[in-house]
Amino acid sequence: MAALPACLPSTKAPGASRPVVASRVVGPSGEALVAACTPSGPELCFNAIDDNCNGVLDEGCGIGTGVLQFLVAWGDSPADLDLSVTTPSGERVHDGSRTSPSGLRLERDCPGEGCQGQNVENVFFEGLEPPRGRYTVEVRLGDPRGASLPVRARLGARVGARTYGADLSFAETDDRKTLTFDL
Repeated sequence: MAALPACLPSTKAPGASRPVVASRVVGPSGEALVAACTPSGPELCFNAIDDNCNGVLDEGCGIGTGVLQFLVAWGDSPADLDLSVTTPSGERVHDGSRTSPSGLRLERDCPGEGCQGQNVENVFFEGLEPPRGRYTVEVRLGDPRGASLPVRARLGARVGARTYGADLSFAETDDRKTLTFDL
């Protein structure tokens, strides 16, 4: 497994006592690694890319952001992808359990919740001091719903002031792609 490319130096979040910095970042096996940010100008919505390279994914698009943010985007495909994040203490945030006691929250469960051709699932940390330890971010193809395979998606991750990215390809139902890192 290869490390994902990152963008921007790590900094301490305003009000936090310690910097939020990822180490031992390992991307999905067999997937194309992509630039963490694309300095293309203004932020574009629902593409899981830090278009303006400011260390935040899809800001200004009506979705939550935080010092931890994980976003999967797959355009207008009818497929149902599922994003889940497991914390160091084993709390798992996913479509069946959308919040964790430590402060992670899943918003939007596409293609259902009024996504209108902009399929995106977003998990973010509501706070300044996320729990330290190993995190696991998983994207799974739940149901292709008639979509042509492979289903292609973009995974974006923000850890502190750094963003990471990977292009994903799902060939069959229950196909899973995993990103891990330590805080």
